[in-house]
Amino acid sequence: MKTNIKLKMTNSFTYILSINGLLFLLSLICWKFPPKKINNLYGYKTFRTMQNIDIWNFANKAFNNSLLIYAGISFIAGLVLASLGGDSLTWQPMALAMLTIIVCIIKTEKSISEIYDDDGKRLKSKN
Repeated sequence: MKTNIKLKMTNSFTYILSINGLLFLLSLICWKFPPKKINNLYGYKTFRTMQNIDIWNFANKAFNNSLLIYAGISFIAGLVLASLGGDSLTWQPMALAMLTIIVCIIKTEKSISEIYDDDGKRLKSKN
């Protein structure tokens, strides 16, 4: 019986490491090695961010910083859930990962809208 519980706990931690852990690892890589120029391989790519290099650099920095913070929180929350919930984890780690990505996208797009207009030009400061 103890072996069965231990195996289920190991599966929960493996599940957390494979979803939330990989997201956190990806956030570390993107934070440490952000894309230097607009490319089709990696980076925070939307039509708006690919308009010019200024928006590209700003958006990637903002997204990578948010992703690092929220992926870390998601990873820790997943580990806490695994230690508390044991074998009952099914959709929760994936929901945390998806929520992390959605929040980072929303925060990045809001930041872009506050600084750049629809044509990709910096807005004048209010000061």
